[in-house]
Amino acid sequence: MKKKKQNFEQGAVVTKPGSSKNYHTGDWRVFRPIIDQSKCIKCYQCWQVCPDAAIRIDKKTERVEIDYDYCKGCLICVKQCPVKCIAKEVEKK
Repeated sequence: MKKKKQNFEQGAVVTKPGSSKNYHTGDWRVFRPIIDQSKCIKCYQCWQVCPDAAIRIDKKTERVEIDYDYCKGCLICVKQCPVKCIAKEVEKK
């Protein structure tokens, strides 16, 4: 007996440059990274390793900020921080 072919909707397609900004992926998180700005030495290692470009540097203050609309909570930034100024907490939904 021949199996019936299933049709799937194609996903993860970037139809034009920059369109991925329309998809907020932060709601996938289980853990949320929190930066203690008083301990941050502005080495920007967290910014360099963030796979989702969810960590930004404020041009005026040079403070590191997390864009929770795009942060998936992988916590690579927590592990990379040399002064341990980034903590994790359970995401409250």
